[in-house]
Amino acid sequence: MAVQQSAGQDPYFPGHGDHRYRVHRYELTLDYRPAPNRLSGTARINAIAGRGQLTEFQLNLADFRVGRVKVDGRTAHYTHRGGKLRVRPAKPLRAGAAFTVEVQWSGNPRPVNSPWGGLGWEELEDGALVASQPVGAPSWYPCNDRPADKASYQISVTTPSAYAVVAGGRLLTRTTKASTTTWVYEQAAPTSSYLVGLSIGKYQTVLLGDPGPGGVPQHGHIPAHLLPRFSRDFARQPAMMELFQELFGPYPFDEYAVVVTEEELDVPVEAQGLSLFGSNHVDGARGSERLVAHELAHQWFGNSVSIADWRQIWLNEGFAKYAEWLWSERSGGRGARQLAAAAHRSLSALPQDLCLADPGRKSMFDDRLYQRGGLTLHAVRCALGDDAFFRMLRGWAGLHRGGAVTTAAFIAHVARFADESPDELFDAWVYGTALPPLPSSGTDAAV
Repeated sequence: MAVQQSAGQDPYFPGHGDHRYRVHRYELTLDYRPAPNRLSGTARINAIAGRGQLTEFQLNLADFRVGRVKVDGRTAHYTHRGGKLRVRPAKPLRAGAAFTVEVQWSGNPRPVNSPWGGLGWEELEDGALVASQPVGAPSWYPCNDRPADKASYQISVTTPSAYAVVAGGRLLTRTTKASTTTWVYEQAAPTSSYLVGLSIGKYQTVLLGDPGPGGVPQHGHIPAHLLPRFSRDFARQPAMMELFQELFGPYPFDEYAVVVTEEELDVPVEAQGLSLFGSNHVDGARGSERLVAHELAHQWFGNSVSIADWRQIWLNEGFAKYAEWLWSERSGGRGARQLAAAAHRSLSALPQDLCLADPGRKSMFDDRLYQRGGLTLHAVRCALGDDAFFRMLRGWAGLHRGGAVTTAAFIAHVARFADESPDELFDAWVYGTALPPLPSSGTDAAV
C-alpha cells in the first residue's frame, strides 16, 4: 500500500530526512573487512520528487569519504558536512519526477552520537552489527532517514569467507571467490531506514521448527557454543508465531531470523524480518522469553505498520509490550489482567508527567511509555471486549501493512469497532499525563 507521508520534518530529529522526496528502492553494494573495520560501498537510490521542483535535496550520511555522486547518470555537485550529504543535480528535478542517485563512499564505520549513546554500525570483537533505532542508519549508508519513508532494499555484502552475513529479507545468492564471499539479500517489503538490519559474524545456522507448506521459515544464527542454550530459550518462538498470526493476522514478511552475538547487548534490537540478541539474552532457562515475544511482535507493530514520525513511538512499543502479556496469557503464565495490574502499580509510584501522544525526545524510550502503552491497549480491550478488540488489531495490521501511521489514525480505527466513542478513553490514557484507574471489564476473559 502507499505509505502515508508526514507533512514535514520530524520534530524530534529535524536534521534527519528530507520530506521533499521519497525513496522507493535502495540497492547497496558493500565490501567490509572486519580486521581494519573498513567499509566501502556504492548506493543506487531510486526516488520520486514531491510536489515541488527539486533544485537540491539531502541524504543523511555519517563521516565517510564520498567518492562520487551522480543524479540520473550525471555528476552532481554536493557538500558533505555534519552528517548531511546535500546534493544539487546538474538539472533541477521537476515535481513528481522519478530520479536515481548514485553515491560512492568509504571509511571506518562507527556509531553516530545520540542522547542514548552510539547508534548504528557497531564493530564487535570479531564482526559487526547494526542497531540503528532511531537515527543510526546513516552510520553505514546514505539514506533519507525518516521512519515514514519506506523503501525496498537489495543489499550485497562482500566479506572474508570465515564470516557469515545476515540481513533482514531473503537470501538470493551466496558466492565465494578466493577468500571472500558475497551475500545478496532482498527485502521487498517497504522498510524504514532504521529497520535495515545487518550482522556479520561467525555463526551456526539452525531452522526453528518446521514451517510446513505455506509456513514462515524461522532461522537462528548463533555462535556454536551457545546453541544448547539457544535451543531451549527460543524453542517456543514457533508457537509465538502461530499465536501472533492468529491474533494479529498473517506474518507480514517472507521469513524471520534471529541473531545472537558473542557479545552482550543492553537490549535486543528489532529490524525488519530480523532481531538481534546479545549473549546475555541466552541463559538456557528462557529468562528472556518475554523479549523474544516483544521483538517478534514488532514485525507487525513498528516494522510492517510503522510510525509517521517519532512522536508516535508508543504505537510501536506499547503494542509490543501488550504482545508480551498476550503471549504470557496464552502460554500458561500470568494473564494480561494480572500483568496490567502489576504495571499499573509500578506506574502509580513513578512521576506522572509523560504524555504517550508526544513523550518528547528525551522520554521516547522511557520504560513508562512501554508500560503505559501496554495498559492503553488493555484499556481498549476492556472497553471493546475480546471479539471486537482482536478484530480491531487484525484490521489495523492488515489495513496499514507496509504503511506509516499516527495516533489519530489509530483512534479513528478503534472507533469503528466501538459501541461508544473512545475519545474519553484516549484523552485520559494517551493525551493526559495523570495515570487513569486500572482498566477492567465485566469478564476479563483470557485470550
